Amino acid sequence: MLQVARLAPGALGDATELVRQFFARQFSEGGGGRDRDGCADLYYTIFALAGLQALQAEAPVDAVEDYLRSFREGESLDFVHLGALARSWAAIGAERLPAAAAAALLERIERHRSRDGGYDADPGAAHGNAYGCFVALGAYQDLERSQPEPLRMVQCLKFLETPDGAWGNARGLASGSTNATAAAVTLLHQLRMPVSAAVGDWLLALAHPQGGFLAMPSAPIPDLLSTATALHALACLEREVPSAIKERCLDFIDSLWSADGGFHGHWADDHLDAEYTFYGLLALGHLSI
Repeated sequence: MLQVARLAPGALGDATELVRQFFARQFSEGGGGRDRDGCADLYYTIFALAGLQALQAEAPVDAVEDYLRSFREGESLDFVHLGALARSWAAIGAERLPAAAAAALLERIERHRSRDGGYDADPGAAHGNAYGCFVALGAYQDLERSQPEPLRMVQCLKFLETPDGAWGNARGLASGSTNATAAAVTLLHQLRMPVSAAVGDWLLALAHPQGGFLAMPSAPIPDLLSTATALHALACLEREVPSAIKERCLDFIDSLWSADGGFHGHWADDHLDAEYTFYGLLALGHLSI
């Protein structure tokens, strides 16, 4: 994702510097990335760091490292924030994290492995979900370790397939969602597992007439997260996006642009944050290819 986001300046042009300044402002004095309330949060830290990396700008590495060290080996963190801690360390240099601490962090991630081989926010859950699998594999990759028994995770994803040919984030759903489908496609692509070409048809059908992609077939409006992840999944599938859809997506992303340098998440969103702004870069990067 980061490699593709680095292509975004080609579409941003002169606005690139405004986006860089926006990401630079997202760090608190203590080194953490700011959430929507302006408070430091590990989850937002990963996007603030990734945004600066994508724009080849320097991050406040020393301050971020101090912030990350305050979480020790993740004893107090939930599953999502454990993944964010791993990704943040990778962003500033995984070699800064002692090997024993990295092993302990991944051990805590592994406690969230579900009985069906996937991962869930609750330790010891019976069934995993697509997002949990995405977070877990990302943590292993970020800390340059091999994930144990990856095929068990693939089996978990099989049970998340929906009757419409996509994936949901839980078992037994009647229809899929864009982000769960994109997570599954990305995971299977990284594990070099086959994916039906029909998944590309399903994703393209969620392109909104006014640009962007819907989060699910019943969603009322498109959003930037779903747009970025749909485009990323289509790229993993090596599925060409029609030029008309690309043009409408560019118009949609432009409609979410703010002169403050960030992107809104959707038309009804009044806030700006590092997460959606990074997804803006990811989407623009794919549309530049």
